[in-house]
Amino acid sequence: INLVMPTINLDGEVTALAAVPEVVKTLESSAMTWQKSISRTLEEQRKRVPQGNGPLAEVDLWREINDTLSALTEQTNLPEVQKVLDILQKAESERVGDLQIVLNDLRKHHVEALDNVKCLSSLERHLTNLTHGAEFSVVLNTIPSLMNALRMVWIISRCYNKDEWMLPFMERIAWEITTRVCRTVDLHTLFKESRAAAKKKVGEAKSTLEQWRNCYFDVRAQIEASGREQHWEFDRKRLFEKTDYMASVCQDLYDILQVITEELNSVFSPELTIVTADPERIDDLVRRVNGLARPMEELTFDPFSVRTAHDWKLIMEEFKEQVSVENVKQIFLQNLKDPPLCKNHPPVAGAIYWSRSLFYRIKRTIIRFQEVKDMLSSERGKEVKQIYLQVAKKMKEYEDKKYNQWRVGTEEILPLLLKNTLLTISVTKKPVATKKSVRFVVNFSPLLREIIIETKYMEQLGFPVPEMARYVALQEDKYMRYTDGLKNMLDHYHKLMGTLNEAEIKLLDGHIQELWGVFKSGHRRLNWTSLGVGDFIVQCTRAIRKFETLVRQIHNNSEDINNKILFIESTNLFKFPPSKNGDELPKAKEFFEYVNSERSKAVAHMVRKFTAIPQLLRKVEGRVANTNSGKSPKLTGYYAYWENRIYEVLTQLIVKNLQAFNAALLGNAPLFQAEAILSVSEIILQPQGSEIEKMTVQCIQDCVEVTKHFVRWMHGTCIACPPQHVEEDEVVIFSFYSDVSQNPLVMEQAVLITQNVHKLLSSLNKYLSQWNRYQPLWKLDKGQVVEKLAAEKPTCVTFDNELQFYVKVAQEVTQQPLIKDEQFIRLQLAPLAYAVQENARGWVASLGKLLNESAREELFSLQEEIEVGAFSCY
Repeated sequence: INLVMPTINLDGEVTALAAVPEVVKTLESSAMTWQKSISRTLEEQRKRVPQGNGPLAEVDLWREINDTLSALTEQTNLPEVQKVLDILQKAESERVGDLQIVLNDLRKHHVEALDNVKCLSSLERHLTNLTHGAEFSVVLNTIPSLMNALRMVWIISRCYNKDEWMLPFMERIAWEITTRVCRTVDLHTLFKESRAAAKKKVGEAKSTLEQWRNCYFDVRAQIEASGREQHWEFDRKRLFEKTDYMASVCQDLYDILQVITEELNSVFSPELTIVTADPERIDDLVRRVNGLARPMEELTFDPFSVRTAHDWKLIMEEFKEQVSVENVKQIFLQNLKDPPLCKNHPPVAGAIYWSRSLFYRIKRTIIRFQEVKDMLSSERGKEVKQIYLQVAKKMKEYEDKKYNQWRVGTEEILPLLLKNTLLTISVTKKPVATKKSVRFVVNFSPLLREIIIETKYMEQLGFPVPEMARYVALQEDKYMRYTDGLKNMLDHYHKLMGTLNEAEIKLLDGHIQELWGVFKSGHRRLNWTSLGVGDFIVQCTRAIRKFETLVRQIHNNSEDINNKILFIESTNLFKFPPSKNGDELPKAKEFFEYVNSERSKAVAHMVRKFTAIPQLLRKVEGRVANTNSGKSPKLTGYYAYWENRIYEVLTQLIVKNLQAFNAALLGNAPLFQAEAILSVSEIILQPQGSEIEKMTVQCIQDCVEVTKHFVRWMHGTCIACPPQHVEEDEVVIFSFYSDVSQNPLVMEQAVLITQNVHKLLSSLNKYLSQWNRYQPLWKLDKGQVVEKLAAEKPTCVTFDNELQFYVKVAQEVTQQPLIKDEQFIRLQLAPLAYAVQENARGWVASLGKLLNESAREELFSLQEEIEVGAFSCY
């Protein structure tokens, strides 16, 4: 559209030209022409509609409108047009007002078109993928980003932020998606493709349709959650009615393909050998399976149209009914040997129930066929009816065979099962068989329980059952009561036996034999037809309770003995003296004397606990053997068990205490102190290292000799061995010492402690060797050294150097640490430091005396010289 420019010359000033009537009149005519052209153009653009149903058509439309209005707007901005408007404005022409209104309208529509082009251009890439994407995967990935882009347009656009603009545009997107699905999922060719490719195509189509709805609602929820944007309240029917319906149709098509695929797999499965051996049967089944999809390929209506939903529903119902009969047939054939059973159903009756449930499924299908006029008279209906009759006949034969096998087998085995004894004995696999490994089991056969259940279900199914089976089934409550009673009784017995150790089992051997005597009739004489089963359970229960009372009494005594043994085991044989104030610790001798004193007290308590044990064993003897001698033959093994237990505890006691003592010696907390002293010109420990080692070894020996206070029992008794006189004055006491002291663990700990003490003392001696640098202080003879120095007539400077050296030594010693903690020994260095200082002071005194004498001699000599000189002057 071109605006026609006026032909007159417009050179000159605006004011001058506005004063010329002819010029104004000509320009008014041009303005009127412009006004009509612009108004006509705007009206034409407003009436334009997209050339297509898709969203890209609307994008193209606004781009064309924008191009047109941009070109027109550029012309109105030309200098010539602007000068015409200025002249008419100056001349106060009536035409300029009408033209200005049209120009403002042009600018408004141009701005609107430009804004729409910018907003829709941000969507163009997504819309192109939606329309022309090679595969559905492209569309699936595009929809989420497209929906987010629509949200941005909704926020920033001047037009597409209103329902009347956004809703139609989103309808176009929905139309594009449905068109894409209709074009791709063509039922006339779909079932001719490979099953995998067809299923993938239909599945992706369904996902695309569902993605459209899901992404819409996701973005809608984000808008609502933000609280800052205008909510989407569009007509959902217009946006999703067709897409949702098409998604349901795609699901139907996917189900059809799935069924057909599974049917083909079942036809050619290796398990169906009877089918694979018959080529004609294979061809028939393949034809039948392929025929299931024929109605879909021959549709005379659009399955994706909402208006034809009723017709599509009828097609799907017919397919499902036909598949149902065929599926039931395949399920029945494939599971004949191992039918799936309902919970609690027995094998035979459960298999019959399963067969009948399949029969009722296909029977309902046939009834539905009959309800539709002429359905069974059609070719497909006759085919379905024939399949139904074949399957029903096989199912009836299957039920009869199952029932007859069960009836014959039940009549043969039931009398034998009822003759089983109540109990049976099993021996658990152990290296050595003991009474604890013998277990009694309720001998109620699972087959008998199964027959009872089968009988009840067979009667419900309407089958006649054998009389004996019916009688047994009627007695089910009684049998369950007997089996529960026997099981509870045996559980009680086995639990009780589980609390006994081997020593206690030997101790109670006679009582266990007596209890087994009560059980004897249950596993030798009584069976499930006997009349005394209830009385047998009562007798066994009473005998077990009596045995339990005895066991409880023995365990109470065992607990008392264990408490005493645990007291012995937990005794501390190395109690250290309490710490004093400051840095002072007990001396070595004081420390070990305290440990021995406390150990003696502890041993007295331990021995009292130990000597009380035989009395407790006599109590057990009284309950088991009705004697109180402490030497009952029935308790020989029991006495030995506890004596061995005491040996183990004593060994553990010594090992644990030695380990704790060794840990204390290796720790960083000193236990006692020793002094470093200067003795006879040698630096030594007080007490000496050999004495400390000796005291430590003696302490260890005293610890082990604690076991001498625990006297062994005479063989086969709990009576202490009396002292044995070997010679006149030599008495031997049989204690646990000889065994415990030879135990490798005890010996190992004793050696380890001795080695650790020796290492520490060596370390201390090495440390003290550093003080040997002061040996000249006490090693050299002061008299000889001073005499030699005096003979050399030393100067005052020499005397000063020597005196400064010894003074410095005395000061250096005072700056040394006077306490050194080395693991369990605190070394007091004050006595040694004092001795060094005293020696240094002795040297200072000797040198001072020499200096004094030397100075006195010089003084006297000088005085004499002065006196002689003075005399000569007179």
